[in-house]
Amino acid sequence: MGRIAGVTAAETRERLLRAAADVFAERGYDGTRVADIAAAAGVSNGALYAHFGSKGELLVAALRTHGRRLLAELVAADPERPITDSLLIIGRWLPKRRDARGHLVVEALVAARRDADVARPMHDYMGERAAVLEDLVRAAQAGGEMDGALSPNAIAHFCLLLAMGSVLVPPEMHGVGDEEWAALLARVVAAFAPAEAAGPEAETGGTR
Repeated sequence: MGRIAGVTAAETRERLLRAAADVFAERGYDGTRVADIAAAAGVSNGALYAHFGSKGELLVAALRTHGRRLLAELVAADPERPITDSLLIIGRWLPKRRDARGHLVVEALVAARRDADVARPMHDYMGERAAVLEDLVRAAQAGGEMDGALSPNAIAHFCLLLAMGSVLVPPEMHGVGDEEWAALLARVVAAFAPAEAAGPEAETGGTR
């Protein structure tokens, strides 16, 4: 039950997740019906419910599957690259993000405020994202890139706020120059460094 003829259950699920990501991004959570996603995936409503218990569960599943994982991809592509460099690369990209599926984050955050079916899986999703960041911070601390006295949870929270905020405030609403943004990020990331590595200017806020 719930399968397309000649297609495995896993393939049907992936088809549903791709369709959900596209339809939610185009129509929004409130403007999307389960039937819309099923039709876009070429399956019946019953097939959809065989894989997902609710529209809210499907929204977060689509976000988890198709949300961009640029930081993880950067680290995997070059494990020798300093983690702080990867954070800078992602940070410089944030004000430019125009990925339509980034709207999934907005839809999920808004829906989670009023729909328990979204709030519960969204809480888990955010926890997963934070855990990945915390692990990277701990690795950077162990390697001497970041001050071991800083809270990995606090840094992860800060990074999540920047990432979510970049979706909520797109460049067409408020832009920033590449050079001035990069200079600010460099100063912020430098503040994460161990005190002995940061140098006297970091300790005095750059003044003499």
